[in-house]
Amino acid sequence: MLRDAYVDLKYLLNRGYRKSYALEFVANHYRLTKKERHLLARCVFSEGWITEVKEKLLKPEELAGKVLAIDGFNVLITLESLLDGKAILCEDGLVRDLKYQGKYRINERTGDLLTEIAMALKELGIKKTVFFYGKNVPGSGEVKRLTEGKLKEFGIPGEVKLVKSPDFELKAFEVVATADVGIIVRVPHVFDLAGYVGEKLGKGARPFVEFVGKMCSEEV
Repeated sequence: MLRDAYVDLKYLLNRGYRKSYALEFVANHYRLTKKERHLLARCVFSEGWITEVKEKLLKPEELAGKVLAIDGFNVLITLESLLDGKAILCEDGLVRDLKYQGKYRINERTGDLLTEIAMALKELGIKKTVFFYGKNVPGSGEVKRLTEGKLKEFGIPGEVKLVKSPDFELKAFEVVATADVGIIVRVPHVFDLAGYVGEKLGKGARPFVEFVGKMCSEEV
């Protein structure tokens, strides 16, 4: 059932149907669960989008000397999900979380994750980094303080900003670390920072095709 739903959704997306409408139609037709709907929403794209994003994706060695803007909470949520085994490598080559999580919640792992992110940024040799966090998210001030501390500790040139709309701010940069489709479509280059850090920690994301294959086998 899930495989058939995927094929039908892919067909509609490749013919220009808006994803929200196409997914609603397919999900209702096949009576998909909330989990299955979420999986397809996060990971399935038209071939045109896949090609566009893969042309924007930068490799780690291409970051040296560049300014990297970071979608802070997006990266933290994705990285946490990776460590929990709840993230997936989507069709467009970006890792996304499969949690039904809205706003980020600061926790005992936040500091350690920021350490890993800072270490990765140091190795990448970037010219400067700019973290953006939504100021209306509970605990954002503490996350900002922790992030600034890690940048200073590892000698990484950069700044951390609390803003009303990180999406709006990020769209002004050439290279952005995010998995947010609304931002990706508006910027020249993207780097999968969460996926990169996850790989370094031995927590690579399972590819979407493999994940769907497992779910389909469980339906039998």
